[in-house]
Amino acid sequence: MPDDVSLESLKTVLESILFVADKPVELGLLARITGHNAEVVGLIVDEIAAEWKGRGVRVQRSGTAVQMATAPESTPFVQAFLGVDEDSRLTHAPLVVLTIIAYKQPITRPAIEKILGKSCDYSIAALKARELIAEVGRSNGTGRPYLYGTTFRFLEHFGLEKPEDLPPLPELDLAAAVAEVSEEAIELDEIAEAEEEPQEALSQDAE
Repeated sequence: MPDDVSLESLKTVLESILFVADKPVELGLLARITGHNAEVVGLIVDEIAAEWKGRGVRVQRSGTAVQMATAPESTPFVQAFLGVDEDSRLTHAPLVVLTIIAYKQPITRPAIEKILGKSCDYSIAALKARELIAEVGRSNGTGRPYLYGTTFRFLEHFGLEKPEDLPPLPELDLAAAVAEVSEEAIELDEIAEAEEEPQEALSQDAE
């Protein structure tokens, strides 16, 4: 184990670690490696994030985890370079469900369906398949249903550094967004459910 990092070198060391990390890194781990407390490390990470705004890479934070990611506006070019052909479009219904999860997280599927007034099985499965949401725990309610929250992939997709960067969304606006789910979008859901039965996602939610 190397010696503790000096405060003057801390920013450089943190940038180096984030550069080589292939997944989100906990601030606690960075603190243990560098010999500084998590609060100091968090402040330095915020400084790095501020310096990298508008550049080709960004620092994203979700809770106590942090990662380096490419700038969202560069995504089509990065995908072309990597030979990735990904259709990132989502139909209206999954987008509404994603909005509810983003602003109400952590939230259960039954709670989402109560807001929507209809089933959201396909939308949940579609969002999980795209790694925009993930199971982040279980509710203490009846049946202990899964709690859903957004992921780092969500932050990358929408160009956010942390979930708190979402613009304010009054309760009235959320209700209006849900009300905009048209009959056409509902029909698209029904067709998709018939064509790709998301059995795994359904069975997990039923546990």
